[in-house]
Amino acid sequence: MHKRAQIRLTPEEQLALLQQAKTMALCTIGKDGYPHVVAMAFMVKDGYIYMTSYRKAQKVVNIRRNPKVAVMVETGEQYHELKGLMIRGRCELIEDPDEVWKIMCQIREFRDGGPPPPADAVVRARAQKRAALKIIPEKIASWDHSKLGPGVY
Repeated sequence: MHKRAQIRLTPEEQLALLQQAKTMALCTIGKDGYPHVVAMAFMVKDGYIYMTSYRKAQKVVNIRRNPKVAVMVETGEQYHELKGLMIRGRCELIEDPDEVWKIMCQIREFRDGGPPPPADAVVRARAQKRAALKIIPEKIASWDHSKLGPGVY
């Protein structure tokens, strides 16, 4: 068996990793063709990854131009501890303020494990300037180096 197949995460392990992570790296492509990578809060729902951002942010500008994105989460510090997930796919922008607000609340609930605190009008108004990013996975790569056993590099 190839090492790649040995270290692959099962779908259940992938979901567990995503539920434990607080942030993930989002990679978009800039107009110059270079990757643009930022850390983002997120949630997983119905097989999709959701994030929010200001509509004028560089990542949103990049997605409007090219909806191909990649996201990654990884844990561990030493090689034999590394466990991660990279998902490549397409990103749809959701700009309806009510839908964006709903997703903002759901992300907070996903991250904190409980209902979001009540928001005042100032916080709710932020949804007017934001977009939700819905990432539709197309290709997934995963790894758990601890499956190789100690001392295997």
